[in-house]
Amino acid sequence: MKKITLLSAIAALVLASCAGNPEGKKAETSDSVEVTQTEVAGATYNVDTTASKVVWTGTKVTGKHTGTVNIKNGTVTVDNGKLTGANVVLDMTTISSTDLEGEFKEKLDGHLKADDFFGVATHPEASFTVTEVKPGATENDLTISGNLVIKGVSKNITFDAKVLEATETAVKATANFNITRADWGVTYEGKSDDLISKEINFDITLVANK
Repeated sequence: MKKITLLSAIAALVLASCAGNPEGKKAETSDSVEVTQTEVAGATYNVDTTASKVVWTGTKVTGKHTGTVNIKNGTVTVDNGKLTGANVVLDMTTISSTDLEGEFKEKLDGHLKADDFFGVATHPEASFTVTEVKPGATENDLTISGNLVIKGVSKNITFDAKVLEATETAVKATANFNITRADWGVTYEGKSDDLISKEINFDITLVANK
């Protein structure tokens, strides 16, 4: 009986250590970059908060959860059809799971807003400010770097993005990347037998109008 119990404990420990990260390319992360006051070239577009979307995915040993967080406001700068800058503010008080309902949804949403995760009572907003834009593999592809602020912690991240539309009246861009949540002080590990992934995936659609 003791042998079976020991084997079960070992099996549970191995299972708990296998919380794979969500699908997505991990963004390169470094120290925050000082943003100068130099004006970014181009015309300013206002982010359409109803048409834009931020979808997050987190995985754990037994599955995954997916949800959204609303964009509060933002601007995008475009010069000659090229994206040159952006600043976006997220309303972290709106973070919500979309794969659950009822009591289970309320419980998870409440936990995400608590200090274990994003501590929205103290840090109701997150933000992203572009610090550099480089051309990618094709005319529509970009490599974007910017300061991401979550829970008052600022880190510079670099990820791939794609511009789907850039006209005199509108711009639409998408990006999909992972970050390591502990870099921003989100360190909750989950239950001992159901650990959660170290990375969070963000799938972003950004629409802005003149």
